[in-house]
Amino acid sequence: MRLRSLTLACSLTALTLASVAHAAPHSGQTKAASASSAPAKAPHPDDTIIAVVNSIPLTTRDVDNRGKLFALSTGLPVNDELMQRLRPQIIRQLIDERLRTQEILSRHINTPPEQIAAAIAGIERRNGMPENALRDRLAQDSVSLTTLIDQIRVQIGWVQVLRQELGARGRVSAKEIAQREDALKRQDGRTEYNLSEIFVKVEDPRHSEEELAFTNTVIQELRKGAPFPIVAAQFSQSQTALDGGSMGWVQEDELDPAVIEMVKQMPVGAGAISNPIKVPGGFVIITVNGKRTIGHQPGHVISIRQAFLPFDAELNPEHITPQQQQTLQKAVKIAQTVHSCDEVAAINQQNGERRPSDPGELQLERMNPQMRGLLEGLPLNKLSRPLVSTDGIALIMVCSKKEKNFADRSPSEIADQLMNERVEQTARQLDSDLHRKAMIDMRIKLKGV
Repeated sequence: MRLRSLTLACSLTALTLASVAHAAPHSGQTKAASASSAPAKAPHPDDTIIAVVNSIPLTTRDVDNRGKLFALSTGLPVNDELMQRLRPQIIRQLIDERLRTQEILSRHINTPPEQIAAAIAGIERRNGMPENALRDRLAQDSVSLTTLIDQIRVQIGWVQVLRQELGARGRVSAKEIAQREDALKRQDGRTEYNLSEIFVKVEDPRHSEEELAFTNTVIQELRKGAPFPIVAAQFSQSQTALDGGSMGWVQEDELDPAVIEMVKQMPVGAGAISNPIKVPGGFVIITVNGKRTIGHQPGHVISIRQAFLPFDAELNPEHITPQQQQTLQKAVKIAQTVHSCDEVAAINQQNGERRPSDPGELQLERMNPQMRGLLEGLPLNKLSRPLVSTDGIALIMVCSKKEKNFADRSPSEIADQLMNERVEQTARQLDSDLHRKAMIDMRIKLKGV
């Protein structure tokens, strides 16, 4: 349940109209003087206050910016119809964010700019977007970058709040890990799933029509091709939001029965999107990324090193610049003369490390067919052919290959899962407490708030 936005510095502006003069203007007054006695103009519609949350206003501008951010980051057209469908849920989420921000500030928690920048880069990376592509797109479409920054600031700050709230419970003991390991052994041979989720909270179970309508809108856009991780980061109210909705590998007994029933009917790894699933506290949308038998999932792991030689301008095949031609010649020479992973890492560092030299262990079975074909057939310690893209040339070397049973969970993976379960429970309880204590003045009619 971590995501949503918030304008940190915002004050309630007094909305007043100039008094109308009691006396009629003299016949000799100029038109300008006559106009000056007319009532002042009403506030711009963008500044209309929708709600006041513990004295902090929520305006139409805030809601519209969030709606545009969602539409633009998912590649959807910004239009009145889409905005109207998103509006009720956006308002609820922004109210939640204001409550969370106030809690973050009350605990004197500060989010460094470097963390926000890293989170934005992570969203771009998970969705195959070039560096700064999301920021540039927002600027191009006149959406304030502050809207995205505020949203991520709340997410990161909220994690710090939950850590404080957990206290000593924020550590998983060796005994707890051992107990989960024993439970996994007893599950040997059963099925588990790699899932991603979008959770839509329902405030009042008696009136869930608007949340259901919003959930159906999100499903409709996902099925049109909107990227699941970005939509999850924008609108999911689960702790998995900052990870693009990824739940990782989960067993059937860890899921709600309604979710299990839906998951069993869905294709695996095909990008299929579930219908709305009613669960305690709201609705959930699921996509199934993988399926395996507990204890049995053979695969292949490789480690690589890569060097990236950047271009000084975007590549236009019809007008190749001298620098781009020189870069290609340099890449060809490197491919013929370099024979170790350490050399590749050094070359990447010399060229600015625009991409990481070591991206970590990679599973061949999860790569796209083109890249998998390239790396499977590449001998150890031999550079690939130059891989040309619009912003530069990559060279890849395979350093090691090994078989691995991906169904095995390391103690650290088990600890992460246990902690995620604990954090999710704490988040829901704290959200509920903040709403119960809050003073929320709704200026428009909205069910469930």
